[in-house]
Amino acid sequence: MAIVYPSSTSICCDTVAAMKFNQNGHYREFRRLHESGCFVIPNPWDLGSARLLAQLGFKALATTSSGFAWTLGRADNRVTLDEALAHFRAIATGVSVPVNADFEGGFAIEPEQVAANVGAATVTGIAGLSIEDSTGDADNPLFDFNLSVERVRAARRAMDAGGANVLLTGRSEGFIVGRPDLAETIRRLTAYAEAGADCLYAPGLRTREEIMAVVKAVAPRPVNVLVGSDFTTVAELAQLGVRRISVGGALARAAWTGFLQAAKEIAEQGTFKGLAGAIPYAEINSGFTSAD
Repeated sequence: MAIVYPSSTSICCDTVAAMKFNQNGHYREFRRLHESGCFVIPNPWDLGSARLLAQLGFKALATTSSGFAWTLGRADNRVTLDEALAHFRAIATGVSVPVNADFEGGFAIEPEQVAANVGAATVTGIAGLSIEDSTGDADNPLFDFNLSVERVRAARRAMDAGGANVLLTGRSEGFIVGRPDLAETIRRLTAYAEAGADCLYAPGLRTREEIMAVVKAVAPRPVNVLVGSDFTTVAELAQLGVRRISVGGALARAAWTGFLQAAKEIAEQGTFKGLAGAIPYAEINSGFTSAD
């Protein structure tokens, strides 16, 4: 995974003014969801998928860096800051529920630039964002501990300075970048909490013991668990004390799976059986008529 560091982004005053829609309400609702119980925050990859998920009754949504990158014909972590900010704005202002932004590594290395980029993200209409500690370097996949903590602290400082009540999620990526060390993951997450993260997240946790250990270590701060396959249920995670469940790029992968299976059948066999089970045109189209 490579980190892309684009030029700075400017946001016009009219765009910022247009985002006053119900942003304060989204801030409050998003924080309320993290106070008790357990909720699923699915990950749309574009505005259409976001609107349909909101119509299904999900109380909040989260963007996915991989799902969005694939819509642009790119691999994950190949999107620029400007493109990510425009994507956040489109999703956050296009649905009536709070949206959390997958902000990857903050599109920078040094804390000062992370802070500047976070400041730009907070005015896109999002109710939350995450900062992760992966470097994109297979030989050294995690930022140094102290630098990682400073990056989270810088993100918190930028949010507070801008007066934005955006919820900050601190992510430690060890379990998905070849460093599945539970003790180190917990050390990092607890430090991120102390640095100002409101929610903690270690994608890749799968066992009951791992999840319980993280929940206990950062309590009373809420924990997000990633579910990308059929290894658990909402009820089971709720019982373990998990507050938030996301699916990352899994919904996007499920959509691409159906597309590729049907397309490969046409290309390789010259038949169209894969299209027979598709949801009818009218049913999908009706989901977007209210947005016209």
